[in-house]
Amino acid sequence: MRRIGVATACLALALAAGACGGVETGSSGTADAPAAGEKVSLSVWSKFSGRELGLLQKALDGFHGKHPNITVDNRGGQDDDKVAQAIRGGNPPDVAISFSTDNIGQFCSSGAWQDLKPYITRDKLDLNQIPAATRTYTEFKGTRCAMPLLADVYGLYYNKAMFAKAGITAPPKTMSELFEYAKKLTVFNPDGSIKVAGFVPTIGFYSNHVQMWAANWGVQWKGQDGKSALGTDPQWQTMLEWAKKFTDFYGKDKLAKFTAGLGQEYSPDHAFEKGQIAMAMDGEYRTAFIAAEAPDLDYATAPFPVADNKPDLYGGGYTTGTIIGIPKGAKNAGAAWELVKYMSTDTGALQGLAQGLKNVPSTVPSLQDPTLQQDEHFKTFLDIFANPNLSTNPASSNGGAYLKSAEDFATSYQSGGVPDLKAGLAKTAAQIDADAQLGG
Repeated sequence: MRRIGVATACLALALAAGACGGVETGSSGTADAPAAGEKVSLSVWSKFSGRELGLLQKALDGFHGKHPNITVDNRGGQDDDKVAQAIRGGNPPDVAISFSTDNIGQFCSSGAWQDLKPYITRDKLDLNQIPAATRTYTEFKGTRCAMPLLADVYGLYYNKAMFAKAGITAPPKTMSELFEYAKKLTVFNPDGSIKVAGFVPTIGFYSNHVQMWAANWGVQWKGQDGKSALGTDPQWQTMLEWAKKFTDFYGKDKLAKFTAGLGQEYSPDHAFEKGQIAMAMDGEYRTAFIAAEAPDLDYATAPFPVADNKPDLYGGGYTTGTIIGIPKGAKNAGAAWELVKYMSTDTGALQGLAQGLKNVPSTVPSLQDPTLQQDEHFKTFLDIFANPNLSTNPASSNGGAYLKSAEDFATSYQSGGVPDLKAGLAKTAAQIDADAQLGG
């Protein structure tokens, strides 16, 4: 579920939309579920593999138990490009599971994934059981072509032993506090190089991505006119000036040398697990990595700090997640909807998957799972997910291209490559709007 980065399936999805026919549907735009005695086989494609694919199979077995006439072919290792190719070739799976919420704009606008709203209306499905931010990344411009299937939620991880040694008694709640705490927690070598960083502010390092930070700064991605707000929302300038100030404290070259020597994000040599950084932004899944790779680490979790001028945002954070839908041309759409509905709303199925995958279950009722609640490290992320200030980045017709533009600019400014921040933001906003018009 760790899906950060710009999606790669944009062109394939755009081509896929008109490449094959749909399914026979009733007057309401829905296909009927198979009768109890009708044998149906569903194909489900996802990028899961190994142990995680086995956990998905357990959830699918639960569905089969409730629908014994429907068998499920569970195929892993299938990314968005492969699904798009199958749609284009006229032989798509019945159900697709994607890790790339940045593609939702293309899934919905191109018709590559079918609109689920007629099914939801027909079955009177209550979408209020899904947090608003999660509903946002499963629809685009009124078309709901996906449902959520677990979520990733981001917060603060901090080393309790290092905090105690520095005389810090509670996690930071504002960005100014994060900066001041980081300075106290940083340890330099005799030659001035960084031995332990209080917090690494480098954009692109581990989970330090612009769309994640944006949630805690309260920045706006779009204005009321639908155009990019990078050049008009002052929070963008404030956020990037903070990142530059943080970088200048360490020194750009010192930071680059320090991070170059750290372990990869999804390896046992992760810098937080090794005690090389005192604080980090990360998702709930890190708790599972720490339990397996650094069980003796003395750490805690908390909501990530927020902008000084947005204190009411504290307790919320950024979310994204896995999504599930029915591709265009699916042969068994009626049965496929029954599976999609089960996987995205059945409390038991979601809790079982969440326990195994160590991801946040994506409905409000499923958050009450006592097994997940009793883990104090994990409970933080359940609370963030339930907070009304939970947010995500908006969907776009050209996928995650605008995220890449924003992050590329932010990286350039942070490294000293942009002399005029305000002008640079305005220029980047204009480019994002031009790209969106072309992509749309």
